[in-house]
Amino acid sequence: MKTPVLNAESHSPLYRQLMRKLRADIASGVYPVHSRIPSEQELCDKYQVSRVTVRKALAELTQEGLLNRQQGKGTFVGVPRLCKDLKDVNSFHDACRLMNCTPSTRVIHAQLTYATEEDARDLLCESDQVVETLRLRLADDTPVMLETNRFPLHYEYLLQEDLTGSLYGILQEHGIEANQAVHEISLTYATASQAKYLCVNEGDALLNLREIIYDQYGRPLHTSKQLIRGDRFTFRI
Repeated sequence: MKTPVLNAESHSPLYRQLMRKLRADIASGVYPVHSRIPSEQELCDKYQVSRVTVRKALAELTQEGLLNRQQGKGTFVGVPRLCKDLKDVNSFHDACRLMNCTPSTRVIHAQLTYATEEDARDLLCESDQVVETLRLRLADDTPVMLETNRFPLHYEYLLQEDLTGSLYGILQEHGIEANQAVHEISLTYATASQAKYLCVNEGDALLNLREIIYDQYGRPLHTSKQLIRGDRFTFRI
């Protein structure tokens, strides 16, 4: 029995309707990660659409990283990549939930450390110490990001908290909201220790996202340096 045709009367183009259908099937497990999806002709027959429509849908999903097209073999479901929208300030936990991934965190250290000139400038702090957290962020138990956050000294109470969850969740309990951010993105290469944490090879390229986060009153909340595996994470600007 054929699947009912997509709605040709809809304001949404047919290829976008097909994209939504394929996304839903992947999310629900109809097509698991690494599995082969039906061929172009099979999709044409199943959804009663043209090959042009199918190819455009598959091309868009491949560009997003959701699909992986292999010449002569077919189209396969890729490993999902997390997406961070740089227009919004949201947590790693939020990004994981949006992609139906399970977030987890390993705290490498949480400590007081000496403030640098950069800390004094970016955090407007006068103390000679700042609070630093170094955490490994994982999605579905796969290392994705090595994250260093530095806070002014009056956030020292964070050292008494369970930092394996959402830092922003903890801050919200203390009446602090992350409101806006300034971003800088560059390319860097994994050192031996970074590669070990992120399960990549030494010298592999990493995305380096540096942020200054401000609270709801416009005050510097913290700086963040995130070393990110580009094969597991993407940005939306």
